[in-house]
Amino acid sequence: MLDWEREQFDHATEDVFGYRAVQAGVPGIDFLRANRIPFRFTLALEHGATLAADPMQLPLANQSVDLVVLPHALESTADPHLVLREAERVLIPEGQLVISGFNPLSFWRLRQLFAKKGAGAPWDERFIGLLRLKDWLHLLGFELNGGRFGCYAPAFENPIWLSRFAFMEKAGARWWPIMGGVYVVRAVKRVHGMRLIAPAWRRERARRRAVAALPQRNGSTRQRHD
Repeated sequence: MLDWEREQFDHATEDVFGYRAVQAGVPGIDFLRANRIPFRFTLALEHGATLAADPMQLPLANQSVDLVVLPHALESTADPHLVLREAERVLIPEGQLVISGFNPLSFWRLRQLFAKKGAGAPWDERFIGLLRLKDWLHLLGFELNGGRFGCYAPAFENPIWLSRFAFMEKAGARWWPIMGGVYVVRAVKRVHGMRLIAPAWRRERARRRAVAALPQRNGSTRQRHD
């Protein structure tokens, strides 16, 4: 699962550019390894994070980050919607957000139902469905621009059983694609009413094109001046 998930984060973040990128949660694993933003850091309450902070209260300025990644950060918090609101607050307009989560519509959810109390992650965490997550993102002004399901085989601990059900990875992606145990999605922060301002050299080029020769009825040309 980890190998698949890191590969998806690589694809989702490798083409995102800017000045600052933050990973909230799972500080022991670098989910920003494929990204080329110069200033990247991790943020979590667990040991090993660059910045010790709660994802529900990000100590970052408004619109100061170009990329935020949340590897399973929503499932391990008491208020996942608040984490998303904080991510929206610190992201710049058109900033990117990448999220991974466990799919409740999967064999992994079935395995969770039979797990004992205190079994540890991910079995003692709340799985968040993709439809619910999409609703939350839409309310915050995000627009999905990529995503994928994976890990279709049941979550066996025995490697022998895992190898026996390895065929489900290809079969699941083809026949029941929305039933993968894990998903990774990417969203972009949209700001309605924002107008892009063209650079000065573009405005000058447009002005020069407007000063063009205009044909007259007698076949000669008349110059138009400012």
